[in-house]
Amino acid sequence: MQVALENNIVFVVIEYFAILCWGLSGGLAAIRKGYDIFTIMLCGWLTALGGGLVRDVMLGALPPVGITDKGFVLTTLFSGIIVVVAHPEITKLKWTMTVIDALGLGLFAVNGTAKALAYGSSGMTAVFLGMFTALAGGLIRDIFIGDVPMIIRDKHLYAVPSFIGCILTVLVWRGVHYGWFDMCSEMLLDVLIVIIVVALRLLSVGFNVTLPGAVERHRVYLPSESRYLKRPVIHPHADTVDPGDTTKDEEDKPQDDSRPPQG
Repeated sequence: MQVALENNIVFVVIEYFAILCWGLSGGLAAIRKGYDIFTIMLCGWLTALGGGLVRDVMLGALPPVGITDKGFVLTTLFSGIIVVVAHPEITKLKWTMTVIDALGLGLFAVNGTAKALAYGSSGMTAVFLGMFTALAGGLIRDIFIGDVPMIIRDKHLYAVPSFIGCILTVLVWRGVHYGWFDMCSEMLLDVLIVIIVVALRLLSVGFNVTLPGAVERHRVYLPSESRYLKRPVIHPHADTVDPGDTTKDEEDKPQDDSRPPQG
């Protein structure tokens, strides 16, 4: 299966911009840690192409595209040079970087999933490999420099949009396989999937949409403690006495007069 977006020059350009942006973000992370220029460029390369490296190694597509595609490699090196010089200005372009990052998230999720399907992977495996393509680069970078991974640190929707994009890509591929869609329809649907991923990511950031956490509970019930819970004694009639209730028997006992009087 050919990835439809690879045949569209507009989205190829956007993909290069996304690689450039991810390289810049990786370099910025290294600069914040105070590392040297080599580590800055290495972090940029890992962020932009690390996900593709993981995907290709798991697919057996060797050598990986992250070290064979000259355009991708040169783009990451160029991003490292840019961030070394212009990191104060780049730091202020937060929303622009977020938009391009979201575009890269959608494009890499679609392309990674489609490549996995082209190599004969099952739908579930393709979804995982598509998510690795979109997310593993930042994960490797954060582990490399000793940070909490962004997919955990960022409370906004990040992994969820890529997951949805991967699932939709598998569904489109099934449609192409069964002859429901032609090449033109596949391209339009892939574009729509990228738009959905980008929209989910930007809406989450813009409106502070997050996933809920664990349910807060203040009372805990454990089966092992049930034997310690006593049921209350209920007397439906005044004349009826519960055999297990000893209160009445204690009241009917005569007072012990054998105690010597006080005083």
